[in-house]
Amino acid sequence: MVDASVLKNLALSLPGTSEAPHFDRTAFRVDRIFATLDASGTSVNLKFTPDEQEFKCQLAPDIFAPLDNAWGRQGWTTLLIPLASEQDVRAALQMAHAHAVGKSKRKR
Repeated sequence: MVDASVLKNLALSLPGTSEAPHFDRTAFRVDRIFATLDASGTSVNLKFTPDEQEFKCQLAPDIFAPLDNAWGRQGWTTLLIPLASEQDVRAALQMAHAHAVGKSKRKR
């Protein structure tokens, strides 16, 4: 079963990731924020490209939904943790993490 502690462990296992408060959420970042966990631990917002967002939301609409604002139009997507498998969470975090790594680090 996936819960907030599993999500945190998966996020922090990604190279260079740190955790810090971000308004009323917990942010996970490398060079930029790639995920924010809500205070209740039931959802996480992830930075995808708009195409990735569309794919994830079509593939699993019960788990993924675009944010209903300008951030959502930029690709930010909500994942409902209790409905997701560990594989869903891991893949989503890896995808979002890839966008947060600076260009100089990607070339290594």
